[in-house]
Amino acid sequence: MDAALISLAAANLAFVGTHFAFSHPLRAPLVRALGEGGFQLVYNLVAAATLAWIYFAFTATQGGAPLWGGFGDFVWIIASLLTLLGSVLFVGAVVRPNPALPTPKAAEHAAGEPQGAFRVTRHPMMWGFALWATAHLIAAPTPRTLLTMGAMLFLALVGAKMQDAKKRAAMGEGWAGWESRTSFIPRIANVGAIGAVPWIGGALIWLGITYAHIPAGGMAAGAWRWIG
Repeated sequence: MDAALISLAAANLAFVGTHFAFSHPLRAPLVRALGEGGFQLVYNLVAAATLAWIYFAFTATQGGAPLWGGFGDFVWIIASLLTLLGSVLFVGAVVRPNPALPTPKAAEHAAGEPQGAFRVTRHPMMWGFALWATAHLIAAPTPRTLLTMGAMLFLALVGAKMQDAKKRAAMGEGWAGWESRTSFIPRIANVGAIGAVPWIGGALIWLGITYAHIPAGGMAAGAWRWIG
């Protein structure tokens, strides 16, 4: 393993490790010491610094040849659909109250019936990130992509599971009821219930990000691969 790839591995480990540490064992003592505002400032600074490290380490690492391939446009179609759905789930998580967030109204939100993207999964934002990571893993299976997107996939799904355990301990029956009315694994049959706003917003974000992939990634992605 060359030095650039080692740096990229360290950057991903730092990003994932600090995220888990700040979200779980370090959160309470840091909030007591710094206050909620101070904690959020430190959390955001560390996240931004480690994410920037990933970016610079990623760009400094040679892409290399894909470790597998030969599936042609089929893989790109699947990857495009995954990223589109991931964008829709992300928007769906933003436009509806999310009981998983650290809000005083978490118990109130968890007592209601799941709406929109929460009818698909109780962690639509995390699954949005997971689907984007999966799309990159199957479309560009180079060492640097497997390392980085594998870390993001791990962070999204393991983080969601840890969030369930944390909320279960904090909210007891309130969270247990929300778990019983929602699903961790996405219910694809319910994607039609997400609503028009997430679908429109998600599609626009998807079109914008995949268009930006042309100058940033050196290749067309999403719909632009066929209509660019």
